[in-house]
Amino acid sequence: MIQLEGISKTYSGEKAVHALTDVNLHIPAGKIFGIIGPSGAGKSTLLRCINLLEKPDAGAVWVDGVRLDTLGPKELRQARQKMGMVFQHFNLLSSRTVAENVAFPLEVAKVSSQRRKQIVADLLQLVGLEDKANAYPAQLSGGQKQRVGIARALANEPRVLLCDEATSALDPETTKSVLQLLKSINQQLNLTIVVVTHEMSVIQEICDLVAVLDEGTVQECGPVVDVFTRPQAEATKRMLRGTFAANIPPELLSRTPNGHAPRRLLKLSFVGDKAHQPIISHMVQNCQVDANILFGRIDQMKDLPFGMLVLELVGEEERLTAAVGFLRSQQVELEVLA
Repeated sequence: MIQLEGISKTYSGEKAVHALTDVNLHIPAGKIFGIIGPSGAGKSTLLRCINLLEKPDAGAVWVDGVRLDTLGPKELRQARQKMGMVFQHFNLLSSRTVAENVAFPLEVAKVSSQRRKQIVADLLQLVGLEDKANAYPAQLSGGQKQRVGIARALANEPRVLLCDEATSALDPETTKSVLQLLKSINQQLNLTIVVVTHEMSVIQEICDLVAVLDEGTVQECGPVVDVFTRPQAEATKRMLRGTFAANIPPELLSRTPNGHAPRRLLKLSFVGDKAHQPIISHMVQNCQVDANILFGRIDQMKDLPFGMLVLELVGEEERLTAAVGFLRSQQVELEVLA
C-alpha cells in the first residue's frame, strides 16, 4: 500500500536540521502501522512526507501503486483525496456545525448536496455522533471533537488514514475510546491506518506493526509483539523502559539467598496462549527448585496476551540447569539476568 524508499529531509537555517535520513518503510494494506519515537525524532515529518505535505529532498513515495513525488499539482490534489488526515488539535472550523465540518471536504470535491447529506449522516453514525450533527465545536468535549476530525478525514472514502498524535491532547479514558474507534474503522472499512505517536500504550493498543524512529532514522521495524518483546535497537530499549521493562533494584541482582544456595535470576516473556498456561508450576514440580516471583504482569498487545515475569530460582546447580532447559523447551522467551 505505502512504500517509502530512501526518504531524506533537511530543514535549512542557521543550523541545518536533518529531520529524516534515508528512511525505507513498507506499510501493508489493511494494517494499522505505528511510527514511534521521542520528540524531534522526525515522526511528523515522515507522516507528512507520505501525503507530500512535506516534499522530501530525496527518495520516492509510493501510495497504492502511484509515485506521488513525481505528480503535478492537479494529480497530487486528486491523490490526496484518497488519504485522510487526523490532527492532534482537531483543526475544526468553529463557525461550522459538526455536520458542516464533516461535509467541508465534500464541498471542496464538489459532491452534490443530497449525496453530501447521506455521507455525513453515515459518518456521524459510524463515529457515534449522530445526535451532535447541529452542535458547534465549542459545545463538544475533546474526544467528541476528535471523532468529528476522524469523520471529516473519512469523508472522501480514503484508502489511507494518517493520524498525527491523534490522542496526545486527550485524557486516558477518552484516548482509549478513540483508539477503539480507529480499530473498529480499520476492521469495518479495511482501511490502512498510519499512527504517529510518542505513547507506547497507543502502539500496544491498536497497532499491528511498528517502526521506531530516532534522530531521523528507522532504528527497528516489525510486528509489535516482536519489537516489544525482543527489542534489538538501543532506542527501542530506551522507549520500553518503564513500560515493558522490569525495573529491578540492584540489591535484588546481588543478594544471596539464605544458605548461600545457587540461584538463577531470569526474565521470562510469554506471548499468546503461553501467557495463561501454568508453566512455572510445572517447572517447580518437574525440576524441584524453589521459585520466587520478584516482578510480574500480564498485558495485551492489540488482541494478543503478553506476560512478563522476573523469577528467582534457588536450588542445586543441576536442577537449576534443568529448570532453565525446561523453560526453553516450552518456547518461553528467557533472559538470564544473574
